[in-house]
Amino acid sequence: MSPSQLKVLFVLDEEDGVNLRTLTERLGSTPPSVSRLCDRLEAVGFVKRTASATSRRELRLWLSENGRSFLRDLRSRREAEFHDVIARMPPRKRAMLLEGLASFREAAHRSDRYSDDSERSDVRTA
Repeated sequence: MSPSQLKVLFVLDEEDGVNLRTLTERLGSTPPSVSRLCDRLEAVGFVKRTASATSRRELRLWLSENGRSFLRDLRSRREAEFHDVIARMPPRKRAMLLEGLASFREAAHRSDRYSDDSERSDVRTA
């Protein structure tokens, strides 16, 4: 599974039923590239395409049950690995990590207040 294919699955997990144009925008890619990604994901059974109810020319993209199962398994494995790493850390280092993450979260929430302020040129997003 390529990083780009994984991004498609994550987008569909959040916005199931989007059209190709919307998916292309979310990925910041081109329609032909995204269409090929979806072809491959459909071939392995992770994505389904259906005709739009409002336009016969438009296709909607859906995460299949196999795709959902793949993401559940991936998240479960990542979470288990994360817990294993944290468990190997000394308690003092875990406390430091928690403190650092709390500070990061607070800073992120403060920067959210400026996300709609177009006059702030010093605020950048990743």
